[in-house]
Parts: sequence; C-alpha cells; structure tokens
Amino acid sequence: DYTGDQRIGPEILKGVADSYRRLRNTLRFMLGALSTFEEKDRVSPEEMPELEKWVLHRLVELDHTVRTGYAAYDFQGVFQALFNFCTVDLSAFYFDIRKDALYCDGDSARRRAARTMLDILFHRLTTWLAPILVFTSEEVWHSRYGAEEVMAKLGDEPFSIHLEDIPVTPGDWRNDPLADTVARIRRVRRVVTAALEVQRQEKVIGSSLEAAPVVHVEDPEVLALLRQVPMDDLCITSGLTLSGDPSPAEAFRLPEIEGVGVVFEKADGAKCQRCWKILPDVGSHSHDGVCGRCDEALG
Repeated sequence: DYTGDQRIGPEILKGVADSYRRLRNTLRFMLGALSTFEEKDRVSPEEMPELEKWVLHRLVELDHTVRTGYAAYDFQGVFQALFNFCTVDLSAFYFDIRKDALYCDGDSARRRAARTMLDILFHRLTTWLAPILVFTSEEVWHSRYGAEEVMAKLGDEPFSIHLEDIPVTPGDWRNDPLADTVARIRRVRRVVTAALEVQRQEKVIGSSLEAAPVVHVEDPEVLALLRQVPMDDLCITSGLTLSGDPSPAEAFRLPEIEGVGVVFEKADGAKCQRCWKILPDVGSHSHDGVCGRCDEALG
C-alpha cells in the first residue's frame, strides 16, 4: 500500500506470509482439480447448479471491483477484495462444499459443473492476481499448461500470464435474487457449523460427517427455501432434518442470528470407506463398505 508510510516487523511479515499461503492454497486446490480437465467436460452456465451460478454472480461483482481498482492504482483495495473472496467465499464455502463432489462423484453433471466453474475461476484469478503476485501467477500458469510443451509448439513466441488479458465476464451472470437466497442460506449454515464445532471441541465427533442435526427454523419463508436445497451437502453432514417447530431449550443458537436453533444428532449407519459419510445403506451394494453413490461411481 503506497498511500501511507511502510511499516515492517515480525508480526506484519507473519500476517503477509499467512495471506500469501492462503492465496497459494486456493490456487493449488484449483490446479489439482483441473489436472485432467478437457473441453469435452465443459458445462454451459445455464446448465450449472445454483451454487455455481452464485459463484458466477460473485465474479461479475469482482470483475468490476478489480478493473475499477486497477484503473485507479488501488492495489491494496484489489488485493483485499480478492483475498476475502478466496478465503471466505471459496475456501470456507464453495470449495469446502464441492470437494465431496470433486473427490467422490463419478462422471456426474454436478462434478462437471464444478470443474467448469474451477476453470472459469482459474483464468480470472490468475489474471486478476498477476499484477500483485507476479511470480506466483506465472508459476501457476506454467504449472497448469506446461511451459516447456507450449513453448515448443509456439517456437520463439513468449508464453506468460503477463501477456494474457483479463477475460471478459458476461454481465448476464449477475443474479441478485440468487445472491440474496445464498446469503440467507449461509446465515443458517453458520449456526449449524458453529453447533458442530462445539461438538467437535468436546470430542463428541471428530468430523461434521458424523452428524445429522435437526435444524429448527422459525421463518416459514426461509424454511421453505432451505427445503429446496441439499442442506446436508451444504453443511457437510451425513444427514440433516429441517423443522418448523419451535426450538427446544437445549438447541444451540447464535445470538446474532435469530429464529434458528440446532439440535445435535449423530448420523445413523456405517461409514462409507470412500466418501466417509455415515449412511444406512453402506455395505448393501456390490462393492463392500461403500454407499450407493460411491458404488455407482466405482462401476
């Protein structure tokens, strides 16, 4: 940030190193998931699930922020926007939810949509970050596309992320009603994850997949909204029950989020050896020790 006097010290350097590590981990996650991605795997935005369409909406918002910020030489503003997006929206939300589909689904429409979304994210994040993370962006670009192989095809033509334009982000990806819907879902999810964290700290469970909580929601509109989405997947549990009944006295609540209570329940069934979900149908398929989805994925 060149707008003020520069400060330096062990704590400041520690914070910078932590920020860099988080961004680098975001990029590493995408590289791993895209290692075998081909054009035949691509899904059009219209065919994507709502979660991916929400990420597209966020990209429209960020594209404006990044372009406006760079035009004004507001490098610190661009960095903060991208850092918050990578840590809060991607790592702690989208990646956390979709890693199950990426690792455990077969060749499903959901997995193809997720990998298409990661490819879209890859081209934007690398070009958006290139003026700030100069060497890392180049390293990531070459890691995916193989610098030596591409250079051999191009001859003497330079191959660098710094010769790439920022991709155009279509304005019709913007979806404000969907953004409002996801914001309401995330508020409920926040109560669920906080309730599960208490159980984890008390050593009742080791993973959120061992849980099948009952979530009490007072607002009928929000409850109807939640029943339209796979809340167990969004909360990374093996099961989840939604209820419009008043929250019992023992329910976990967050003071800042009214009308939502969570009663912890353990998941019923056996642990799938492939996806680690605890489900009643584990062990009843042709492949030993797996659930129905994993049995289908194994063929």
